[in-house]
Amino acid sequence: MKRLALLLTIATAFGVASLAHVAAQDKPVDVSGKWALTVETAAGTGNPSVELKQDGGTLTGNYSSQVFGEQKVTGTIKGTAITFGFTTEFQGSNVTVTYAGTVDGATMKGKVTIGEMGEGTFTGKRQ
Repeated sequence: MKRLALLLTIATAFGVASLAHVAAQDKPVDVSGKWALTVETAAGTGNPSVELKQDGGTLTGNYSSQVFGEQKVTGTIKGTAITFGFTTEFQGSNVTVTYAGTVDGATMKGKVTIGEMGEGTFTGKRQ
């Protein structure tokens, strides 16, 4: 009986530790503030910026680039996984631009999709 109680205690401790680990992974990292981005696509390289505001896992903010001008962005952050983007008119068509990647401290990197026009990669540094 004591052995069963000991096994249950150990199993419970591992279960709580595992749940705490999972909860810590899902807790969003802080990405609020201004970020300088470098975007590389088949069409060339650009250097937009984004200023993000964060409320838990929800992101809002302002994006600025020579190609798309000033745009309002929305997105999410779950753990270190970040997604943000906007929809705008470009050359007579609506285009949805989506950034999806990971954050590591003061840097981020991932993939950018520019509607039907293609995709590329991005890196970002907190300013």
